[in-house]
Amino acid sequence: MKWVTYDAGAGPRAGILDGSTVRGLPAGVTLLSLLGDDRLAEAGESARRAPAEVRPLAEVRLLAPIPQPPSIRDALCFLDHIRGCYRAMGRSAELDPVWFQTPAFYFANPAAVLGPHEDVPIAPGCGMFDFELEIGAVIGRGGRDLHPDQAERHIVGYTFYNDWTARDHQLRDMAQGIGMGKAKDSAITLGPALVTVDELEPYRQEGRLHLDLSATVNGIEIARGSLADMDWTFAELLAYLSRGTELRPGDVIGSGTIPGGCLLEHVDTPDMATFPGWLRPGDTVRLDGTGLGETNQTVRPAPAMFPLRTGY
Repeated sequence: MKWVTYDAGAGPRAGILDGSTVRGLPAGVTLLSLLGDDRLAEAGESARRAPAEVRPLAEVRLLAPIPQPPSIRDALCFLDHIRGCYRAMGRSAELDPVWFQTPAFYFANPAAVLGPHEDVPIAPGCGMFDFELEIGAVIGRGGRDLHPDQAERHIVGYTFYNDWTARDHQLRDMAQGIGMGKAKDSAITLGPALVTVDELEPYRQEGRLHLDLSATVNGIEIARGSLADMDWTFAELLAYLSRGTELRPGDVIGSGTIPGGCLLEHVDTPDMATFPGWLRPGDTVRLDGTGLGETNQTVRPAPAMFPLRTGY
Protein backbone atom coordinates (compact mmCIF):
# COMPACT_ATOMS: atom_id res chain seq x y z
CA MET A 1 0.00 0.00 0.00
CA LYS A 2 0.93 3.62 -0.40
CA TRP A 3 0.18 5.57 2.77
CA VAL A 4 -0.07 9.34 2.85
CA THR A 5 -0.76 12.10 5.31
CA TYR A 6 -2.86 14.79 3.68
CA ASP A 7 -4.86 17.91 4.40
CA ALA A 8 -8.15 18.55 2.62
CA GLY A 9 -8.87 21.70 4.61
CA ALA A 10 -9.84 20.24 7.97
CA GLY A 11 -6.38 19.33 9.26
CA PRO A 12 -4.00 16.41 8.70
CA ARG A 13 -5.29 12.87 8.42
CA ALA A 14 -3.95 9.55 7.18
CA GLY A 15 -5.11 7.61 4.15
CA ILE A 16 -4.06 5.36 1.30
CA LEU A 17 -3.55 6.24 -2.33
CA ASP A 18 -5.95 4.50 -4.68
CA GLY A 19 -5.21 5.64 -8.21
CA SER A 20 -6.22 9.30 -8.45
CA THR A 21 -8.02 9.33 -5.11
CA VAL A 22 -7.13 9.26 -1.43
CA ARG A 23 -9.17 7.02 0.85
CA GLY A 24 -8.98 8.53 4.30
CA LEU A 25 -9.13 7.11 7.81
CA PRO A 26 -11.15 8.82 10.56
CA ALA A 27 -9.85 12.16 11.80
CA GLY A 28 -7.32 11.82 14.61
CA VAL A 29 -5.81 8.55 13.35
CA THR A 30 -2.20 9.17 12.36
CA LEU A 31 0.11 6.97 10.38
CA LEU A 32 2.55 6.99 13.29
CA SER A 33 -0.15 5.66 15.65
CA LEU A 34 -0.65 2.62 13.40
CA LEU A 35 2.98 1.51 13.50
CA GLY A 36 4.49 -0.87 15.99
CA ASP A 37 1.59 -3.22 16.68
CA ASP A 38 0.70 -4.62 13.23
CA ARG A 39 -2.37 -2.41 12.81
CA LEU A 40 -1.22 -0.84 9.56
CA ALA A 41 -2.38 -3.60 7.20
CA GLU A 42 -5.75 -3.87 8.94
CA ALA A 43 -6.23 -0.11 8.79
CA GLY A 44 -5.36 -0.13 5.10
CA GLU A 45 -7.98 -2.75 4.35
CA SER A 46 -10.50 -0.71 6.33
CA ALA A 47 -9.64 2.38 4.30
CA ARG A 48 -10.04 0.43 1.10
CA ARG A 49 -13.40 -1.15 2.05
CA ALA A 50 -15.06 1.60 4.07
CA PRO A 51 -13.09 4.87 4.03
CA ALA A 52 -14.10 7.73 6.29
CA GLU A 53 -13.82 9.96 3.22
CA VAL A 54 -12.70 9.78 -0.40
CA ARG A 55 -10.94 12.78 -1.89
CA PRO A 56 -9.49 13.43 -5.36
CA LEU A 57 -5.73 13.43 -5.04
CA ALA A 58 -5.56 16.66 -7.03
CA GLU A 59 -7.66 18.45 -4.40
CA VAL A 60 -5.64 17.60 -1.28
CA ARG A 61 -2.30 18.84 0.01
CA LEU A 62 0.13 16.02 0.66
CA LEU A 63 2.20 16.38 3.79
CA ALA A 64 5.16 14.25 4.76
CA PRO A 65 3.83 10.72 5.47
CA ILE A 66 5.12 11.09 9.03
CA PRO A 67 5.18 14.86 9.54
CA GLN A 68 7.43 14.75 12.61
CA PRO A 69 9.21 11.42 13.10
CA PRO A 70 10.40 10.43 16.58
CA SER A 71 13.95 10.66 15.24
CA ILE A 72 15.79 10.95 11.95
CA ARG A 73 19.19 9.47 11.20
CA ASP A 74 20.85 10.05 7.85
CA ALA A 75 23.52 7.60 6.78
CA LEU A 76 26.17 7.61 4.07
CA CYS A 77 25.76 4.23 2.42
CA PHE A 78 26.94 5.10 -1.11
CA LEU A 79 30.69 5.47 -0.88
CA ASP A 80 31.04 6.84 -4.40
CA HIS A 81 29.02 9.84 -3.20
CA ILE A 82 31.67 10.50 -0.58
CA ARG A 83 34.42 10.13 -3.18
CA GLY A 84 32.61 12.57 -5.47
CA CYS A 85 32.25 15.13 -2.69
CA TYR A 86 35.94 14.80 -1.80
CA ARG A 87 36.97 15.39 -5.42
CA ALA A 88 34.71 18.46 -5.61
CA MET A 89 36.45 19.88 -2.54
CA GLY A 90 39.90 19.24 -3.99
CA ARG A 91 40.64 16.30 -1.69
CA SER A 92 41.89 12.82 -2.47
CA ALA A 93 39.04 10.42 -3.28
CA GLU A 94 40.80 7.62 -1.43
CA LEU A 95 38.72 6.70 1.60
CA ASP A 96 40.03 6.01 5.07
CA PRO A 97 39.60 2.34 6.11
CA VAL A 98 36.99 3.37 8.72
CA TRP A 99 34.45 3.89 5.91
CA PHE A 100 34.56 0.13 5.27
CA GLN A 101 34.26 -0.90 8.92
CA THR A 102 30.89 0.62 9.89
CA PRO A 103 28.31 2.84 8.16
CA ALA A 104 28.55 6.55 8.92
CA PHE A 105 25.48 8.52 10.04
CA TYR A 106 24.34 11.63 11.84
CA PHE A 107 21.14 12.75 13.55
CA ALA A 108 18.91 15.14 11.60
CA ASN A 109 16.15 17.53 12.64
CA PRO A 110 12.56 16.16 12.84
CA ALA A 111 11.23 19.74 13.08
CA ALA A 112 12.65 20.47 9.61
CA VAL A 113 10.46 17.96 7.74
CA LEU A 114 8.57 19.22 4.68
CA GLY A 115 5.96 17.60 2.45
CA PRO A 116 6.68 16.47 -1.12
CA HIS A 117 5.36 19.60 -2.86
CA GLU A 118 6.03 22.29 -0.27
CA ASP A 119 8.21 25.28 -1.11
CA VAL A 120 11.72 25.08 0.33
CA PRO A 121 13.28 28.26 1.73
CA ILE A 122 17.02 28.57 1.37
CA ALA A 123 18.77 28.23 4.71
CA PRO A 124 19.37 31.65 6.30
CA GLY A 125 22.74 33.11 5.31
CA CYS A 126 23.36 30.39 2.71
CA GLY A 127 24.80 31.09 -0.73
CA MET A 128 25.47 27.45 -1.71
CA PHE A 129 22.14 25.66 -1.31
CA ASP A 130 21.96 22.05 -2.53
CA PHE A 131 19.58 19.08 -2.71
CA GLU A 132 20.43 15.42 -2.08
CA LEU A 133 18.66 12.44 -3.66
CA GLU A 134 18.10 9.76 -1.02
CA ILE A 135 15.61 7.14 0.13
CA GLY A 136 14.30 6.94 3.68
CA ALA A 137 13.44 3.66 5.38
CA VAL A 138 10.72 3.95 8.03
CA ILE A 139 10.85 1.73 11.10
CA GLY A 140 7.60 -0.16 11.63
CA ARG A 141 8.58 -2.39 14.52
CA GLY A 142 10.98 -1.22 17.19
CA GLY A 143 13.97 -3.11 18.49
CA ARG A 144 17.56 -2.93 19.66
CA ASP A 145 20.77 -4.90 19.04
CA LEU A 146 19.31 -6.25 15.80
CA HIS A 147 21.08 -8.97 13.86
CA PRO A 148 21.91 -8.09 10.23
CA ASP A 149 19.96 -11.15 9.06
CA GLN A 150 16.80 -9.92 10.82
CA ALA A 151 17.09 -6.14 10.89
CA GLU A 152 15.40 -5.41 7.56
CA ARG A 153 12.20 -7.00 8.87
CA HIS A 154 11.81 -3.95 11.10
CA ILE A 155 11.28 -1.67 8.07
CA VAL A 156 7.64 -1.00 7.26
CA GLY A 157 8.25 0.96 4.07
CA TYR A 158 10.20 3.51 2.10
CA THR A 159 9.84 7.11 0.99
CA PHE A 160 11.89 9.80 -0.70
CA TYR A 161 14.33 11.68 1.52
CA ASN A 162 15.70 14.97 0.19
CA ASP A 163 18.47 16.13 2.47
CA TRP A 164 18.64 19.85 1.61
CA THR A 165 22.12 21.12 2.46
CA ALA A 166 23.72 24.53 2.99
CA ARG A 167 27.17 23.74 1.60
CA ASP A 168 28.85 26.92 2.84
CA HIS A 169 27.52 26.22 6.34
CA GLN A 170 28.81 22.67 5.96
CA LEU A 171 32.34 23.97 5.46
CA ARG A 172 32.07 25.71 8.83
CA ASP A 173 30.59 22.58 10.43
CA MET A 174 33.52 20.55 9.12
CA ALA A 175 36.03 23.06 10.41
CA GLN A 176 34.47 22.92 13.87
CA GLY A 177 34.79 19.14 13.73
CA ILE A 178 31.86 17.94 15.86
CA GLY A 179 29.54 16.78 13.08
CA MET A 180 26.71 18.18 11.00
CA GLY A 181 25.12 21.37 12.38
CA LYS A 182 23.37 24.22 10.59
CA ALA A 183 24.29 22.73 7.22
CA LYS A 184 21.58 20.11 7.62
CA ASP A 185 19.17 21.90 9.92
CA SER A 186 16.72 23.79 7.73
CA ALA A 187 14.81 21.31 5.53
CA ILE A 188 14.25 17.60 4.92
CA THR A 189 11.65 16.45 2.41
CA LEU A 190 9.79 13.17 2.96
CA GLY A 191 7.13 11.79 0.65
CA PRO A 192 5.01 11.67 -1.31
CA ALA A 193 3.98 8.37 0.31
CA LEU A 194 5.16 5.68 2.67
CA VAL A 195 5.32 2.73 0.27
CA THR A 196 5.08 -0.51 2.22
CA VAL A 197 7.71 -3.19 1.74
CA ASP A 198 5.28 -5.66 0.16
CA GLU A 199 4.46 -3.11 -2.55
CA LEU A 200 8.14 -3.00 -3.54
CA GLU A 201 8.88 -6.74 -3.44
CA PRO A 202 8.66 -7.07 -7.26
CA TYR A 203 11.78 -4.90 -7.45
CA ARG A 204 13.83 -7.02 -5.03
CA GLN A 205 16.67 -9.06 -6.50
CA GLU A 206 19.32 -10.89 -4.48
CA GLY A 207 18.33 -9.05 -1.32
CA ARG A 208 18.46 -5.55 -2.80
CA LEU A 209 15.77 -3.18 -4.01
CA HIS A 210 16.41 -2.24 -7.63
CA LEU A 211 14.67 1.12 -7.62
CA ASP A 212 15.70 3.52 -10.37
CA LEU A 213 16.03 7.05 -8.99
CA SER A 214 16.53 10.41 -10.66
CA ALA A 215 16.69 14.11 -9.87
CA THR A 216 16.13 17.15 -12.06
CA VAL A 217 16.61 20.88 -11.53
CA ASN A 218 14.37 23.06 -13.69
CA GLY A 219 13.63 20.01 -15.84
CA ILE A 220 17.29 19.19 -16.51
CA GLU A 221 18.42 15.80 -15.25
CA ILE A 222 21.26 16.07 -12.74
CA ALA A 223 21.42 12.52 -11.39
CA ARG A 224 20.26 8.99 -12.09
CA GLY A 225 21.07 5.83 -10.14
CA SER A 226 19.74 2.82 -8.29
CA LEU A 227 19.10 2.04 -4.63
CA ALA A 228 20.63 -1.37 -5.32
CA ASP A 229 24.10 0.19 -5.48
CA MET A 230 24.34 0.85 -1.72
CA ASP A 231 27.71 -0.18 -0.31
CA TRP A 232 26.09 -0.69 3.12
CA THR A 233 22.65 -2.33 2.97
CA PHE A 234 19.71 -1.18 5.05
CA ALA A 235 19.99 -4.47 6.98
CA GLU A 236 23.59 -3.74 7.94
CA LEU A 237 22.75 -0.12 8.67
CA LEU A 238 19.87 -0.93 11.02
CA ALA A 239 21.92 -3.56 12.82
CA TYR A 240 24.61 -0.96 13.44
CA LEU A 241 22.21 1.84 14.41
CA SER A 242 20.43 -0.40 16.93
CA ARG A 243 23.59 -1.39 18.81
CA GLY A 244 22.99 -0.51 22.42
CA THR A 245 19.95 1.65 21.66
CA GLU A 246 16.32 1.43 20.61
CA LEU A 247 14.95 2.00 17.14
CA ARG A 248 11.34 3.17 17.49
CA PRO A 249 8.32 2.90 15.19
CA GLY A 250 8.25 5.91 12.91
CA ASP A 251 12.00 6.57 13.03
CA VAL A 252 13.29 7.54 9.58
CA ILE A 253 16.66 6.25 8.36
CA GLY A 254 18.18 7.93 5.29
CA SER A 255 20.16 5.89 2.79
CA GLY A 256 22.63 8.61 2.01
CA THR A 257 22.92 10.26 -1.39
CA ILE A 258 23.15 8.20 -4.56
CA PRO A 259 26.38 8.90 -6.48
CA GLY A 260 26.00 12.14 -8.40
CA GLY A 261 22.76 12.91 -6.58
CA CYS A 262 23.61 16.45 -5.47
CA LEU A 263 25.00 19.60 -7.04
CA LEU A 264 28.27 19.47 -5.10
CA GLU A 265 29.42 16.33 -6.91
CA HIS A 266 29.13 18.11 -10.26
CA VAL A 267 31.30 21.08 -9.41
CA ASP A 268 34.44 19.34 -10.65
CA THR A 269 33.02 17.94 -13.91
CA PRO A 270 34.76 18.98 -17.15
CA ASP A 271 33.75 22.59 -17.95
CA MET A 272 31.13 22.15 -15.21
CA ALA A 273 28.59 21.16 -17.90
CA THR A 274 26.32 19.36 -15.44
CA PHE A 275 26.64 21.97 -12.70
CA PRO A 276 23.85 24.53 -13.17
CA GLY A 277 24.95 26.59 -10.18
CA TRP A 278 23.74 26.45 -6.61
CA LEU A 279 20.00 26.53 -6.09
CA ARG A 280 18.35 29.94 -6.39
CA PRO A 281 14.85 31.24 -5.61
CA GLY A 282 12.42 30.01 -8.26
CA ASP A 283 14.33 26.83 -9.09
CA THR A 284 12.31 23.61 -9.06
CA VAL A 285 13.76 20.31 -7.85
CA ARG A 286 12.06 17.04 -8.70
CA LEU A 287 12.89 13.55 -7.45
CA ASP A 288 11.46 10.47 -9.19
CA GLY A 289 11.73 6.81 -8.39
CA THR A 290 10.40 3.42 -9.37
CA GLY A 291 7.34 2.64 -7.26
CA LEU A 292 7.83 5.70 -5.06
CA GLY A 293 6.20 8.51 -7.04
CA GLU A 294 7.74 11.97 -7.15
CA THR A 295 8.47 15.08 -5.15
CA ASN A 296 8.40 18.47 -6.86
CA GLN A 297 9.39 21.59 -4.94
CA THR A 298 10.19 25.22 -5.59
CA VAL A 299 13.08 26.96 -3.88
CA ARG A 300 12.24 30.24 -2.14
CA PRO A 301 14.38 33.08 -0.74
CA ALA A 302 15.97 32.65 2.64
CA PRO A 303 14.30 34.30 5.62
CA ALA A 304 16.10 37.16 7.29
CA MET A 305 19.13 36.26 9.36
CA PHE A 306 20.07 38.09 12.54
CA PRO A 307 23.88 38.17 12.80
CA LEU A 308 25.52 37.07 16.04
CA ARG A 309 28.62 39.06 15.17
CA THR A 310 29.67 40.99 12.10
CA GLY A 311 28.99 38.80 9.08
CA TYR A 312 27.90 35.70 11.04
